[in-house]
Amino acid sequence: MTVKFPMTMLATKPQQIKRLEVQSFEMSVYLVKITIEGRTGFVTDHNDSPMRFFSTQMIKDMFSHCEVEVAVMTQDSVYEEMIGNPIVERKAPEIPFSMAQPY
Repeated sequence: MTVKFPMTMLATKPQQIKRLEVQSFEMSVYLVKITIEGRTGFVTDHNDSPMRFFSTQMIKDMFSHCEVEVAVMTQDSVYEEMIGNPIVERKAPEIPFSMAQPY
């Protein structure tokens, strides 16, 4: 069973988020996967689809009232596939993602 976290629920009260994973895609599109109380799933919009974020600042603003223990960003590369090489199964690299607001 896929866990979904509706943004409407997340926006109404502060949450303790164990892990927040920002998945970066082409054209400045980001999806957010979170872990709360041992359950992991995507943040969803009002249509119950994965919510698209269009900037990292949008993510920081939407979760500014939450306590986030660990935040990371991942980015899958399709470079191998684009140049005709076989698709290689590998885990996307993770880099730390700061939830700090700019001054």
